[in-house]
Amino acid sequence: MRRASTLVELMLVLAVVGILTGIAVPALSLILDGIEIDAAAGHIVAAHQRARLLAITRGQVIRLSIDAARIAIYPRTGTVPLWAEAGPAETRVTLTGPPRQFMFSPQGLTLGLSNASLPLTRGASRRTIIISRLGRVRVLR
Repeated sequence: MRRASTLVELMLVLAVVGILTGIAVPALSLILDGIEIDAAAGHIVAAHQRARLLAITRGQVIRLSIDAARIAIYPRTGTVPLWAEAGPAETRVTLTGPPRQFMFSPQGLTLGLSNASLPLTRGASRRTIIISRLGRVRVLR
């Protein structure tokens, strides 16, 4: 006599796998959303630091442009970027509000700005980047 699985056993295994998948997928989705939003926040913070250091090392005013589609660093009046990369929208992270422009003085201070907040969302995950005039950047959960 051969050993085999019955139809009832196969249906039971499929039911258990379906239940476990239904429990694991939402939790995994939340984790992936958190990872992507942390990465997007890290890119914006790094671009801010890069623009500030460029202003200090070049001794000129530098403009950082942050948009959902693109993050770029320009000379004050230039149109050709010194550095650019894709914005948070590439990874389906939403940056709400209008495009932001930050100007950095040769001393590394942000010009014409008190505090700015950049809210990032993806799914149920949310982060807010707070940028102060003195160049301090915080990421709030």
